[in-house]
Amino acid sequence: MPDPAATRPGPPTPPPDPDVPAGRGASDGPDGVDFLSFVDFAVRRAAARQPGIDTHALRMVLLLNRVSNVVTYDMESAVHRPHGWTWSGFRLLNVLWLAGPTEGKRIAEMSGMSRAAISSLANTLEKQGLVAREPSAHDGRAVTLRLTAQGEAALADTYREQNARERRWADALTPDERETLTALLGKIAQHAATRDWVRRRD
Repeated sequence: MPDPAATRPGPPTPPPDPDVPAGRGASDGPDGVDFLSFVDFAVRRAAARQPGIDTHALRMVLLLNRVSNVVTYDMESAVHRPHGWTWSGFRLLNVLWLAGPTEGKRIAEMSGMSRAAISSLANTLEKQGLVAREPSAHDGRAVTLRLTAQGEAALADTYREQNARERRWADALTPDERETLTALLGKIAQHAATRDWVRRRD
């Protein structure tokens, strides 16, 4: 005698989300999925497992995060590692190159890194002869960091290399598309700067 449970209809299958692109083939598994194509895979799977989620927001944040990571890794490995520092080291050096001698607390605020990370990076960059420490003029307990002459020269050369790499990334877009993307990213940045629910690094 057939099992009634075996013939009982299951829950209805939700209709496909028009905002979620269909897979390339019959299989929707993870085979062949890499760091960037994971976005499409993640949106399809998440929409199936959590019907009703905002797939536009999910895709936007995943793409922002993943593209940012790819660009950062590319810049670090192609430009900064050959010069002897990491992407984080460049962020610290860049603040000093643009802002001049700056206290560690302010470097942390402008670079988005913690004060502990700034202190550790400064130790490494000081040993390399790129950064020097001096007492703060405003707070006897604080330390001001500045670029040495060697650091200034290294950053000037590296900046040209990085900008050439940045142009290669920007070549994916037309001039109008670049302006649009830049404006949209600026709008998200402003949103983040004015919302108290956004968590920020101390």
